[in-house]
Amino acid sequence: MQKMKPPVYSPNTVLMVKPVQFGFNEEAFITNKFQQNIDSLSQNEVQEKALQEFNLFVEKLKELKVNVLVYNDSKETFTPDSIFPNNWISTHSNGMIFTYPMLVKNRQLERRKDIVLDLFSRFGFSYLIELEDYEDAKPPKYLEGTGSMVLDHQKRIIYAVISPRTDKNVLAEFARHVRYKVVSFTAYGAQKEKVYHTNVMMCVGEKYIIIGENTIAEEDRERVMETVRKANKAVIELTNKQVYEYFAGNMLQLRNNDDETVLVMSEAAYNSLTKEQLKKLNKHNDHLLGVAIPTIETVGGGSARCMLAEVYQPELD
Repeated sequence: MQKMKPPVYSPNTVLMVKPVQFGFNEEAFITNKFQQNIDSLSQNEVQEKALQEFNLFVEKLKELKVNVLVYNDSKETFTPDSIFPNNWISTHSNGMIFTYPMLVKNRQLERRKDIVLDLFSRFGFSYLIELEDYEDAKPPKYLEGTGSMVLDHQKRIIYAVISPRTDKNVLAEFARHVRYKVVSFTAYGAQKEKVYHTNVMMCVGEKYIIIGENTIAEEDRERVMETVRKANKAVIELTNKQVYEYFAGNMLQLRNNDDETVLVMSEAAYNSLTKEQLKKLNKHNDHLLGVAIPTIETVGGGSARCMLAEVYQPELD
């Protein structure tokens, strides 16, 4: 009798997009207050520094035996945020690939059919579900992939902060396809603006949930935290300062080719963690990887997790 494979909750492969014209995205800044322009650097210098940080990140992942698929950004389109592919694509072990509607016009150009087709060819995905038609709705509606949603694959739960980039209707359609329960809520940033992406304030691992509890609106907090506690995972709480200033919620758990767990974050996030938080994370991971990406974090307003689109290999019959 054939032994069934255990389900894969943390993949050993990620997709990353190498930048060619990374820079401050004026359009995106309206709804992403994490972005800052570095006036002392030229556009070329910003791109050069971001590319160095990107290449070192890829190298560090490979050293830990994580598979990395690197695609070059296109020079034909102006896509300064292409370094964050998890907002336009997600793959799933049920054989589905989703592409997503994005609020910022120049970010919509990041969606790449050639990348989707390559993933189908390499791994044998079965379905492509294109949600980007919602961009043409009246009014338009958005859902920016695993930025807008943090998925608990074990418990089949979607955590989602509702914001201009995360619409309840598109969220409901995604949930119907994957048959997950939605836990939606409001969370606030340092300037009392709505947090634009859920993955800046929480991360779900196989045995733990990292969450900036106090960013959650007071009227939603207990409901969300009750769901978190019922997941029967260790809860590691972040301070608002860790979320707002150091991207500490923007982490992703992967597995490597030795089936070890690797929790990926930026060096800034890692350095912001307390001894107690690190102790808990070390207990539940074989490796903690903090990567130095200061230019990408400052100018792009996104961090390590945003740069990684997980590649789940289909578990097909």
